[in-house]
Amino acid sequence: MHSSAAARSAIIAVLTLVLAACGGAQEQAGPGDAQTRLSGTVRIDGSSTVFPISEAMAEEFQRLNPDVRITVGISGTGGGFKKFCAGETDISDASRHIKESERAECEKNGIAYKELQVAIDGLSVVVNKQNDFVDCLTTAELRKIWDAGSTVKSWKDVRPGFPDMELKLYGPGTDSGTFDYFTEAINGKEKQSRSDFTASEDDNILVQGVSGNRGAVGYFGFAYFVENADKLKVLKIDAGGGAGCVEPTPQTIESYAYKPLARPIFIYPRTESLKRPEVMAFVKYYLSNESRGLISDVGYIAAPEKVYADGLAAISAP
Repeated sequence: MHSSAAARSAIIAVLTLVLAACGGAQEQAGPGDAQTRLSGTVRIDGSSTVFPISEAMAEEFQRLNPDVRITVGISGTGGGFKKFCAGETDISDASRHIKESERAECEKNGIAYKELQVAIDGLSVVVNKQNDFVDCLTTAELRKIWDAGSTVKSWKDVRPGFPDMELKLYGPGTDSGTFDYFTEAINGKEKQSRSDFTASEDDNILVQGVSGNRGAVGYFGFAYFVENADKLKVLKIDAGGGAGCVEPTPQTIESYAYKPLARPIFIYPRTESLKRPEVMAFVKYYLSNESRGLISDVGYIAAPEKVYADGLAAISAP
């Protein structure tokens, strides 16, 4: 009798441990587990600068959630906001703040959103790898090159002592937030840029252009330089004020010492889209500690932790 009771007690103890283990496993269920399985489509478009981050986030999130499909387009910040404010996308990638005109268009169409900073970029000025006569340009020289009405055609027009070599210019298209930011920061006014340059919303095309022409100069996000450092030479920038020539590095970008071309970059999720579990889960993942490494993996610099904490609070607010 006593042995039978002992056996029953042992069985109950084992079952208790098994049930406790199962309960613990349910509490730790990952994104792909049946208890929390997500499905659906998340549509993203916009900045080519933010694209590498969103692409990396999407790939990893889809690996964890194989029933979710995420599309990431590159139509430029301006082009992305056109689609976003028309209700065609769930998230807009942006390398600048939304403009008042875009804000008004979204409001007219009933599109509410959250602005979330996701990283810091150092907009990089690059030349051909074989260029051996320039290591640093001043912001005044950059304006001389890029300002509307510029007559600079050769490197010798930029600075005495530079060679009489034709200057080939490459830059983002006018729908790009990078174009907007660079033009305002360097030329002093939005859209105040010369138009006789090779423009593309695809930064990889700009990389190919600069790497293929010894007299070329161009600009785009830091990640594209990092990815192509074997093909390009990045220039230091002297913004005046006694700081001297400053190279874009993770340290100078994070501290904003790389003036005036260090800048925050963003995603804009639609409030209505955040009501869908797959969109909310993806945005939370984008801002989470576990995915922070993906930002540095693609060549950008993570923002201070408070930025992400504030972002998570913002998307959780009514």
